[in-house]
Amino acid sequence: MTDPRRKAVASTATVLLLAALAATIANTLRAGDNVSNPGRLLAGYAVTWALFAAAAWTIRKVPTRAATVLVLLGAVAIALAGLAAPPRTSNDMYRYAWDGRVQAAGISPYAYPPAAPELTPLRDSWLFPTSTTATPSSPSTSCSGWGLTHTDTGLCVRINRPTVPTIYPPVAEGWYLAVHELSPTNSRHKPLQIGGAVLALATTLALLTVLRRRGDPGTAASRAALWAWCPAVAFEAVNNAHIDTLGVLLTVLALGTATAGTRRGALLGAAIAVKILPVLALPGALSGQRGPARVLRVTASAAAAVALAYLPYVLASGAGVLGYLPGYLHEEGYDPGDVRRFALLRLLLPDAAAGATAAAALGVIALYVWWRGDPQRPWRGALLLTGTTLLLLSPNYPWYSLLVVALVALDGRWEWLTLTLAGTALYLAGRLLPGFPLQACAYGAAGLAVIVGASLRSSATRRATRRPEAGSSTSLTVNLPN
Repeated sequence: MTDPRRKAVASTATVLLLAALAATIANTLRAGDNVSNPGRLLAGYAVTWALFAAAAWTIRKVPTRAATVLVLLGAVAIALAGLAAPPRTSNDMYRYAWDGRVQAAGISPYAYPPAAPELTPLRDSWLFPTSTTATPSSPSTSCSGWGLTHTDTGLCVRINRPTVPTIYPPVAEGWYLAVHELSPTNSRHKPLQIGGAVLALATTLALLTVLRRRGDPGTAASRAALWAWCPAVAFEAVNNAHIDTLGVLLTVLALGTATAGTRRGALLGAAIAVKILPVLALPGALSGQRGPARVLRVTASAAAAVALAYLPYVLASGAGVLGYLPGYLHEEGYDPGDVRRFALLRLLLPDAAAGATAAAALGVIALYVWWRGDPQRPWRGALLLTGTTLLLLSPNYPWYSLLVVALVALDGRWEWLTLTLAGTALYLAGRLLPGFPLQACAYGAAGLAVIVGASLRSSATRRATRRPEAGSSTSLTVNLPN
């Protein structure tokens, strides 16, 4: 087959795979939620990941300009597919909507929990569907269905954890307020989903820009596709509208468009003030920066950005700005000695030692990334530390790994995407396999994939290094500019 024909076949195959991927995402979302139909949802997720892998493979053979167009069109199609239904696997979005409404009323979101009587005038039939008909002894029979819960006082609420203050940092709260102010009255969940789609598409554009400027333009599109077409982006960033996507965008901008200085630190600080997880990118942002002045510029500007974001809320709510964060960490098993985390380490170590061992290992990796990391590719160290953290902590929330997906797109180390698969399997299949050690198996498979991928890449690098010795003239011809 001639080279032009091979490229045409690759382009056609990619288009067909993207069409199938978008259709499968939309069909999966219309099939039900993770409570009423987890098996059907899990099967749909599996098909989307298979189609995504195939499309990410075929685009590597597509000409550069066409590949860029396909990445953008595919990103739009997949984002639109994510809008096909209300949230299906997470009700976090409803807290976002509530926090935006509370702030628009001039009240700090950290001041009262949703169920507080002080906020009664802000309730409506969407977020509080039967707020006046339920009682503690006889909850309303209409308060049933996915995402609905009762408080101890009989209040029916669509918001999770309605009796505790919000957990989200201030830049996230600013996003909720902005979406609320821009939304038509009674538009419900759709503006937040559209906002998630906008953030996902903006991240795709940022990745394309960074990769074209700092890498081979021929690989920029295929790398960006790892984010743009990833099913996790459609399901978590768009359909569930997780705020993590804003933190991802700011982290990509910090690592990819700014040098190690004040601007990088400020962008990273803003990302941390969206969701704390981007703090794991800080050692990567400092890769190779051994001078105290440079380190201080990044860290001080990051800290200043976080402090400035919190300032108006601290003035309004005082220490209450921590919200439910301490309670959340306890609830999710991050207390010292808790054994609901660190699934892989607990296969090798006593439960009591797993947490301390994880902390020590991550500390060593953070120091290594800072001291020996590549300053030209700060995302590489950020991926190593962020990915290893998720691998060791073994969370069952797939949206935590959205940052990993973007860092994979920057660095090309596809094997880390298995962390998203592990979190998805744990989140959706847990209720289908009670008693099965799914956490250890899912993250064990992801860890094995990371090791295998790193080994294959190392072997390929060694072969490429030896190849010029066998035929230097061939190597010279390949590396000449076009």
